[in-house]
Amino acid sequence: MRVVTEPVSFEALDECHQQILAQLEALTELARRIETHGFDNAAQERARAIETFFSGTSREHHRLEEKNVFPPLLALGDPALTATVESLQQDHGWIEENWIELAPQLSAIGSGNNWPDPAEFLHGVQVFVDLCKGHIALEETVVYPQSRELWTRAVAARALREKVRPA
Repeated sequence: MRVVTEPVSFEALDECHQQILAQLEALTELARRIETHGFDNAAQERARAIETFFSGTSREHHRLEEKNVFPPLLALGDPALTATVESLQQDHGWIEENWIELAPQLSAIGSGNNWPDPAEFLHGVQVFVDLCKGHIALEETVVYPQSRELWTRAVAARALREKVRPA
């Protein structure tokens, strides 16, 4: 018997994906701006906002997926689905590793320091953006639909059990 701990808010997860995609665009624009305009006040302000978002909201989003979305899918024992979920879990590690390299650069830019190399920063941003976009696409096309179906069945089964219980 699978234990359902917390309901999954797919609306919140989807909304967070939209926020992540918007922040990825802002990050790309920032890296390009730094290449063309250097480290100006607008770059500092944007860098602080982006660093705050990915260090907080994005990390929390991954934590919620690891806790509430992935375990029930892995428990199904479907080899293809398991491989997909394990790939996404590995992505979370790669995303975190890439973020650990980008975050100090954004923090420095946000604090008015100009030590990050613009070309190297742009390359790191491109790798991070590509990884995140591919990750989101796989979640939204495979894992979220499977998870929604699983949660819908669990809720229906719970409702049926409650309906047939003697009063």
